[in-house]
Amino acid sequence: MDRPATASPATAREVILEIVRNMRDGLEPLHYSTLPPAIFHVYLHPDDMDRLRGILPRILDEARRALDAELEALNRASLAEKLKLARRNLPKISPPEGGWQIHIVENTEEECVAGDILISSELALPAKDEFGSGSMTKRIATRRLGGVESTKQSYEPANAAPAPAGAVAVIEYEDNNGRHTFHMTKDEIVVGRGGRDYWTDIKLDTLPDVSREHCRLRRDPASGQFFLKDLSRLGTTIDGAPAPSSLEFDGAAKRDLNREAPVPPKARIGLAGVVFLDFRSTSNG
Repeated sequence: MDRPATASPATAREVILEIVRNMRDGLEPLHYSTLPPAIFHVYLHPDDMDRLRGILPRILDEARRALDAELEALNRASLAEKLKLARRNLPKISPPEGGWQIHIVENTEEECVAGDILISSELALPAKDEFGSGSMTKRIATRRLGGVESTKQSYEPANAAPAPAGAVAVIEYEDNNGRHTFHMTKDEIVVGRGGRDYWTDIKLDTLPDVSREHCRLRRDPASGQFFLKDLSRLGTTIDGAPAPSSLEFDGAAKRDLNREAPVPPKARIGLAGVVFLDFRSTSNG
């Protein structure tokens, strides 16, 4: 069947609106709370990526602000009306503890054309005791092809998602919430326990031995080489060898010395001897 012709390239505003629509379409009401999608993978045609690349940080910032605003609006008394549901008094939407995680990458599918916006997202899963075993997650796929919108929802094993297009590394680890697989789709990520004032890409549920912002993993786009910056108090190891600390402590004050250690294409990264990340580069440099 012929697909509709795309009228124009995707604009930054359209990308943000599609992210918000994905969140709204993927809401999952429980008994005491409603879960929103929290991890978004946005796929754009290479031409749209090239045109928007210079303002991607601004798009991500405004997308997170738009998600916050939409969540606040939906949590008002008109939530049932906005969701077009007859049932009233739906439980309030719980914002994701780790914040909104949004990754924008190129769509490598041959049938993709400029203007197409594809988004795959996952719910912000609660703790195991609230949602059962935690082995399944709801995935929401929204598409805007040729100006026509569609939504598909499914439940899948939490770690069964294929690596998204543009993934440069795969990181497997286990914390108090079980086994996880993280696909690194940008050139720098933050790993740690996170918190209100600590953004993390990999948010670990573990002992406080692991710092809120424990380390950063960075990829040099030119060479494909990965580097690790240790920002913790109890240390980070790479294949058992201590990474040099990048922080200099003076009482409560600390100073970042910007020290990094190279990470081989395949490595086991230890965080305070408590959590271990099995890292594997998928980048060809």
